Amino acid sequence: MFDNVFTVSELTGRIKTQLESHFPDLTVEGEISNFRPASSGHWYFSLKDEDAVIDSVMFRGMQRSIRFEPRDGEMVRVRGSVSVYPRRGRYQIICTSMEKAGEGAILALLAERKRRLAAEGLFATDKKRPLPVFPATIAVVTSPTGAAIRDIISVLNRRRAKVTVRVLPCMVQGVDAGTEIARQIDRASRLSLGEVIIVTRGGGSLEDLLAFSEEAVVRAISRSRFPVISAVGHEIDESLSDLAADVRAPTPSAAAELVSAGGDEIHRRIMDSGRAIASSYLNRISRVRHRLSRYTLDELQYRYRNYTQPWYQRLDDARARIVDGISDRTLTARRRIELAGERIAGASPFAILERGYAIIRNSADSRVIASSSSASVDQPVRIVWHDGEREARIEEKIDGEGKRS
Repeated sequence: MFDNVFTVSELTGRIKTQLESHFPDLTVEGEISNFRPASSGHWYFSLKDEDAVIDSVMFRGMQRSIRFEPRDGEMVRVRGSVSVYPRRGRYQIICTSMEKAGEGAILALLAERKRRLAAEGLFATDKKRPLPVFPATIAVVTSPTGAAIRDIISVLNRRRAKVTVRVLPCMVQGVDAGTEIARQIDRASRLSLGEVIIVTRGGGSLEDLLAFSEEAVVRAISRSRFPVISAVGHEIDESLSDLAADVRAPTPSAAAELVSAGGDEIHRRIMDSGRAIASSYLNRISRVRHRLSRYTLDELQYRYRNYTQPWYQRLDDARARIVDGISDRTLTARRRIELAGERIAGASPFAILERGYAIIRNSADSRVIASSSSASVDQPVRIVWHDGEREARIEEKIDGEGKRS
């Protein structure tokens, strides 16, 4: 009578398969109702509009990126997949992310602004300036009636910090808040109202913190003559002022701690610095002693000899080369002198006389009579040998043919 009979589990399984395959990734917008956080950390709730309701669940591991606490009546936009819970036979959305309705457009706007300002170098880390260690004055740009300024003053009083606080009042949310914040930052910088400027407010929704991501605020922080601390919202919140500031503090109280130092902390810093210096000094001495402990006196002398021996050898070699060079030059010079002496001696007329020759001079004027034609009969002459002289007189002339005259 009945064909294709399914059990409840079979039918539910087929429906589950069909839904999960057809709706693996979708985004749904609706109003939260019946929000029920479980002890396991999972969130169970419903999404509804005027005509329909759908069950939803967000497991604990998917909640890290949520920037707000969901509440009944809040319009949200969730992303996830459709599934079926077989035990109840009800379909539901398994949520992987959630944002307030309208937040997506804001986040897209902030992402584009962040990209554009980063391209200009307004968030560059190499431009970040250090905070003064013990500032005498701080300028706080915030609401004068907000919790942020109360937290800052409370921390400064507790730490007994000797610092003057100048509050520059402004709106911290709303349409004109960004303009006021930027104007007060410029004023604090222009008038030197603080050695460091704190831009701050308490926590809030993405829309509440939007003023601190205004382009005017980012540019005012970037052109400030003094370091800027951004302490906007809670630790999980991030605004563009955090990226532009020199230092980002997770809370207003943390910003106050950064710029104040009580007596105990100053003492601690001095003691820590002293211990660090002493430790470094002792470590260096220990390393030197450890290195020296590896060497005995004999080994040091051995190493010294090994190091200096090549230099001594080079010195001896150089000395020997110098002495040899001087000896060679001296011997060469001596030989040249002897050779020159021999040449001079060989050119001397006395050397010729020793071979049996004589020089005949005129006795009257000692002139050498170089030819027979220069001599006349009866002329007194002086004959010079190599070993002495004699006076003589020419008695006659004999020509080249042997004839006498």
